Amino acid sequence: MPPRIIVVPPSFAEIGELARQMAPTGFDTLVANGRAEVEAALPAAEYVVCYPSLRTDDAFFAAAPKLKLFQLLSAGYDDVDIEAARRAGVPVSNNGGANAISVAEHAIMLMLGVSRRVIWQHNNVTAGRWRGNGPAPRMYEIFDKTLGIVGLGTIGKKVTRLARAFGMRVQYYDIVRLPEHEEDALGVRFRLFGELLRTSDIVSLHVPLNETTRHMIGAAELAMLKPEAIVVNTSRGPVIDETALTRALADRKLFGAGLDVFDREPPPPDNPLFKLDNVLLTSHFAGPAWDNQVARLRNAYDNVQRVHRGEKPLWVVPELAELVE
Repeated sequence: MPPRIIVVPPSFAEIGELARQMAPTGFDTLVANGRAEVEAALPAAEYVVCYPSLRTDDAFFAAAPKLKLFQLLSAGYDDVDIEAARRAGVPVSNNGGANAISVAEHAIMLMLGVSRRVIWQHNNVTAGRWRGNGPAPRMYEIFDKTLGIVGLGTIGKKVTRLARAFGMRVQYYDIVRLPEHEEDALGVRFRLFGELLRTSDIVSLHVPLNETTRHMIGAAELAMLKPEAIVVNTSRGPVIDETALTRALADRKLFGAGLDVFDREPPPPDNPLFKLDNVLLTSHFAGPAWDNQVARLRNAYDNVQRVHRGEKPLWVVPELAELVE
């Protein structure tokens, strides 16, 4: 019997059909619709391909005794029970940077949108208030501004290249510093975290969510920023203390913020961020773009086939690297 792959697509019917079309030959690929269908298929499954919204715990892995790889279609994996995967001996891989360009473009869009007060301009046009019918608020170019990138992984590097094309100066902080020749090739300079916060005009966050990064931007860190600084977050909501950020924005201690992610998702309708005029908010949609759905599935299926050939999987999350060493 051919090895079974369970694919759990997002709630876009087109992605499910694409997953069927791209399924590798020699495998029994099931594109599952709903949790019940997933659970029924788990006992025979050797591979699961999904987004992290699929609940994983000890019971999940116990129900899949043949599972060899839990392959994500996303970059983030904070919703996956990593310890349960470790106990089951199942490696977890992310999407290999398939959505990096989309997230990087989205981050730049948020920088531009906040700097140019796009929401204010749009609302005035649709309400018949040409140019606001009064003094316009201050707006900025991003050219010649200093961008501070926190987390210079695959996405952070894509943001760097786009930002430099806009004429920005780029500095970064990461727990692992690049070799100097790589910094020179990218055109970036390393800064200590506090120094980066104090000297950047825009701070863009590109780190995974873990116990080290949770609330790494809190009240104290926000107080280090320039009063005209912009904060952009396309990583995970809890990387920022949302209450502290809301207070800083409401008190005009910052110029603005562009957020694709929130503490709670979806955020409740009474979220105080919704009342502010110096924010640009999107619905955790930085990564999804039709262009990268093929790349996500291709990377996932390629990784499945690697494991089936007896090779080590690629893009295993660092917490589980020992499972494939």
